Amino acid sequence: MEKAERNLIEPLGEVNFNKPKLELSKGLIKFQLRVETFFLKKGYLLLLIGFLLGRALILSKLMPFSLPFFAAVYFIRRDKAPLALIGLIAGAATISIANAVSAFGITFLFLFVFRVSKKWLHNELRALPFFVFSTLLAGKLVEDFILTKKLTLYDGVMAGVEASLGFILTLIFIQSIPLLSISKRRQTLKTEEIVCLIIMLASVMTGTIGWSVYDLSIEHVMSRYLVLLFAFVAGATVGSTVGVVTGLIFSLANVSSFYHMSLLAFAGLLGGLLKEGRKIGVAAGLLIATLLIGMYGEENSHLLKTVLETAAAIFLFILTPQALLTKIAKHIPGTPEYAAEQQQYMRKMRDVTAQRVAQFSNVFQALSKSFSSYDDPSEWQKGEEGREFDYFLSNVTGKTCQNCFKKEHCWTRNFDTTYDYMKEIMNELDHFGETSPRLSREWEKHCTRSKKVTETIQQELTFYHANQKLKKQVQESRRLVADQLRGVSEVMGDFAKEIQRERENHHKQEEQILEALQDFGIHIEQVEIYSLEQRNVDIDMTIPYCRGHGECEKLIAPMLSDILRETIVVKNEECSTFPNGFCHVTFRSAKAFNVETGIAHAAKDGGFISGDSYSTMELGCGKFAIAISDGMGNGERAHIESNETLQLLQKILQSGIEEKVAIKSVNSILSLRTTDEIFSTLDLAMIDLQNAGAEFLKIGSTPSFIRRGNKVIKVEASNLPMGILQEFEVDVVSEQLKAGDLLIMMSDGIFEGPKHVENFDLWMKRKISELKTEDPQDVADLIMEEVIRSRSGYIEDDMTVVVAKIKHNTPKWTSIPVHNLRKKAN
Repeated sequence: MEKAERNLIEPLGEVNFNKPKLELSKGLIKFQLRVETFFLKKGYLLLLIGFLLGRALILSKLMPFSLPFFAAVYFIRRDKAPLALIGLIAGAATISIANAVSAFGITFLFLFVFRVSKKWLHNELRALPFFVFSTLLAGKLVEDFILTKKLTLYDGVMAGVEASLGFILTLIFIQSIPLLSISKRRQTLKTEEIVCLIIMLASVMTGTIGWSVYDLSIEHVMSRYLVLLFAFVAGATVGSTVGVVTGLIFSLANVSSFYHMSLLAFAGLLGGLLKEGRKIGVAAGLLIATLLIGMYGEENSHLLKTVLETAAAIFLFILTPQALLTKIAKHIPGTPEYAAEQQQYMRKMRDVTAQRVAQFSNVFQALSKSFSSYDDPSEWQKGEEGREFDYFLSNVTGKTCQNCFKKEHCWTRNFDTTYDYMKEIMNELDHFGETSPRLSREWEKHCTRSKKVTETIQQELTFYHANQKLKKQVQESRRLVADQLRGVSEVMGDFAKEIQRERENHHKQEEQILEALQDFGIHIEQVEIYSLEQRNVDIDMTIPYCRGHGECEKLIAPMLSDILRETIVVKNEECSTFPNGFCHVTFRSAKAFNVETGIAHAAKDGGFISGDSYSTMELGCGKFAIAISDGMGNGERAHIESNETLQLLQKILQSGIEEKVAIKSVNSILSLRTTDEIFSTLDLAMIDLQNAGAEFLKIGSTPSFIRRGNKVIKVEASNLPMGILQEFEVDVVSEQLKAGDLLIMMSDGIFEGPKHVENFDLWMKRKISELKTEDPQDVADLIMEEVIRSRSGYIEDDMTVVVAKIKHNTPKWTSIPVHNLRKKAN
């Protein structure tokens, strides 16, 4: 029974507690939206600000706020200008009717002059402060002349001061009024905009001078609340700035409030410094500043009143919702909220970019599938072949059987027999060039125009074969385009994934590395880890000036190697140019293997231009490529063909496209670029610098050789030269290289160069095995010399030989063990 009661009570309790909370949150949101609509969208906030600015005075006499505020509102939000004018006149009327009449008259004069001269203005924004200045100056002089019937120098100076303040306030209000409206655009406040906003808020608060609640001054409470707000949101710099500006405005309005500038500035500074203590810390900063500055008062009653005003400001500050503070902080540069907002914005832009790249990748993938959908044999293709044969027969019968008197007998009564005979004739003519005697006799008995039909079939076969060849070439081109599109799709897909990869947070590892290096006695200013992936480590460090002793390479890199359990080397180092500066160093994972190359080449007959071209390049994906291209023939034209082949290949490989697709792409470009029969060979070796695995792609090229100790391994593949438009598959030969191996690649001028040699393979293997040196350049020179000697010193073809030696990548300095860090990491 108790269990049943609990089962009934628990759901009821959940509904009773959660539903009121949900309704309360919805009610608060609705109330907030109504308040924003009433004050911001409908513009009643401008009415309230206008009322307070209409009351604001400087030096108890000057009223420079009314006209600049109205002019700014009239320029920015013209439909709300009447509300602002009503507020200004109402505020001025609380001081005196004369002030209200003066404010209305000066505003009317400004509107009249501005509207009349508007047609001649090219830039109203630049002209607006000058109109305010001239209107205030003229209005005040006229007002003083009407009241006193004379003008003195003092009246002129005061009118000039008020007009100058109006000029400056117009610029300030133009900057700050747009910040009081609801904008869907994410606004970022500049320092100037923040100062303008503070000046406007402080000016508005001067309208509360003389107001008090329980003998507590409203302007003092609100000014301290404003300082608390900005000190908490933006820190000591902005907090102290707000205190100075607010205190200055209040001191201009009331000379007795001059010491408040010190109080507010000191409170903003202390509150910002104690920001880490959250609201309590900022409030404590204001309280300490109040006690220290308040002790300068002559009577203790003043100190008590100041403390009570501070307590009221703290009370309002504590009641301020955190959501409002966070919303304000998002618009001020330098705050964590602003940084998070920027990061979220950048993440959104990155995701949108990655999504667009991924969409393009999908488009290319779909195009690739559409091009390759006709490659595989299917029932449709078999039916297509049958239709093509029917078209072939229709062309034959249209020229022979159409006017024959036995047409109905052959194609209506004996359709299958006639069809089979003509198909058999076509097959025999296609395979043997003539029909067999048996088939000829049977066909003569069946057809009265047998000879003419046979000749027509022979003629149509020529067009049929040409059509089939053209279709085959189109199919090959379609397959090639499909491979290229697929390669582009894969590259773009990988690029989209790289865009979406964020810099991981490695705060713990950064602290551990920093602590380990400092314990060793090395001072490190900053450590930034971008990647800790195996064989892809990326670390940046900032260290003090090392005076060129090489601490990074000799000490820090070996210690990082022991910490990360892999070899780390200095990739880039920027040393300071002066002793007290800093050095910026980048550490990266070292490649497991290095490739050292040696090259020897010679042109035909000792000329300057060789038809052979070669290239050695380190790709960004941790691979090393060696390529030799031999253009057809000799001389400049062959050199251009082979060189452009390698240039195209290098650019395509560096883009990240697979080797096979790259070679097919180069082949298609060379085939379609010119109608001349100019071809080139390609010998490509791709070596992985992490595991020394090698892939050989040979297009019409000679074999390559690998020397491992006393053993010589031959690497070959059979393909036609590049530039011939036909269907071909790139043969890839894979070999696992080892440290100390010599890879020898050569053009046909070297391989087929020796004279009076029947077996070039055996001759080249013997010469390579007899070499006593391991230096790549020496090996290349010796092979070249042996081939030229075998020709009695004559160079009968272009010759190129490239020798690569695989070596372990051993850093200069061994790793330094850091046992403490390993214990912490474990």
